[in-house]
Amino acid sequence: MNWQNILTVYLKELKDSLRDRRTLISMIVVPTLIMPIIMFGVGTVMTKVVRQARSEIVSVMLLGGADSPGVVAALKADKKFRLVPAVADYQQLISDKKVRVAVELPAGFEASLKGGGVPTVSLYYYEGELKSGFGLKAVQDFFTSLKEKTIETRLAERGLSAAVIKPFVIRKQNVAPPEKVGGNAIGGFVPYLIIILCFTGAMYPAMDLTAGEKERGTMETLLCSPVHRINIVVGKFLMVLTASLTTVLLSIVSMGVSAALGVMYFGGKATSQSATSALVGQAAEGGSIPLIDPVGLIGVAALVLPVAVFFAALLLAISLFAKSYKEAQSYISPLIVVVIMPAVIGLLPGVELNAKLALVPILNLSLVCKEMLSGVWHWDYIALIFGSSCVYAAIALGFAVKMFNREDVMFRA
Repeated sequence: MNWQNILTVYLKELKDSLRDRRTLISMIVVPTLIMPIIMFGVGTVMTKVVRQARSEIVSVMLLGGADSPGVVAALKADKKFRLVPAVADYQQLISDKKVRVAVELPAGFEASLKGGGVPTVSLYYYEGELKSGFGLKAVQDFFTSLKEKTIETRLAERGLSAAVIKPFVIRKQNVAPPEKVGGNAIGGFVPYLIIILCFTGAMYPAMDLTAGEKERGTMETLLCSPVHRINIVVGKFLMVLTASLTTVLLSIVSMGVSAALGVMYFGGKATSQSATSALVGQAAEGGSIPLIDPVGLIGVAALVLPVAVFFAALLLAISLFAKSYKEAQSYISPLIVVVIMPAVIGLLPGVELNAKLALVPILNLSLVCKEMLSGVWHWDYIALIFGSSCVYAAIALGFAVKMFNREDVMFRA
């Protein structure tokens, strides 16, 4: 290999790529803007939606209760609830989101409470629907309060203290540092996003430098130059790798800045825990906003390098088979699903890093990055993942060089 020729080819391709709008969008615009959009755009919308859902008056349909005027009056007096007339198809109304919750009081409910019975109150709701879930929580709180008052009354009638049924108090306290909490909360999402950006960052340059040049008729001119093909393919590969790494680097920087600003933005607001947990970690009541370990981000960037090499070489080789840019897109686009699936598996609960999974491409990166972002460093697995990723990258690069030297591939009719 002649590194001077490789550098010449690389600089030539870099200059051409910087003039291409699609490459600039995939390499610079997307990774720079995607995290601020997710953090502030989606986060703000989620916060507003959750806040609005919680502030709305809960529409409750009361089934029965004619012989329990005290409970009915208490429900009507509670400003959080709005009672609606009972109808037979209440389940359909809940499914249509016209009613949040239906409460069914058994016959003789109040009399049963006074007589020491244990009646059953049935709550009907729409599982998975945000407003119905909040409504259910409000109704449950109401009847929990009613249950506690009933217990206190029964104990008082018997001359007993409330401490009889509450001998001790349970206090919960998080002992994990914010970095570990943040890593567990969104640590799986970060490598997933990085893997996708690493792939897409290499995708468009790889297609343009191979199938694109074939379509423009400039590939023959380049091959006629007094430069060995291995120097040409390595120069093109380095350009694709540069695009992929630039995309990842910009995404990590954007992610770090967005996370820091997000902590200040969301941490300074009295936002709901569910709205902010998906973006900046779960904020415990009275606790601090969890963060991502910055050293973990550096570790993620280091492990992404061989994966970026693997993606760059593989996409370059596959794109060589295509006669046009459009044909290359039809070959490469389905690969996004292949890349996403292992990353998604890494997000699933219960999937833990082990020696076997450390050899599975992409999945190993997703699992180990989640650990590193939590501040946990399994050095034996990290070494195994880095080594296996380098082997896969070398195989892919060798495959790309081999394809570039095949005339039936380069000049496919």
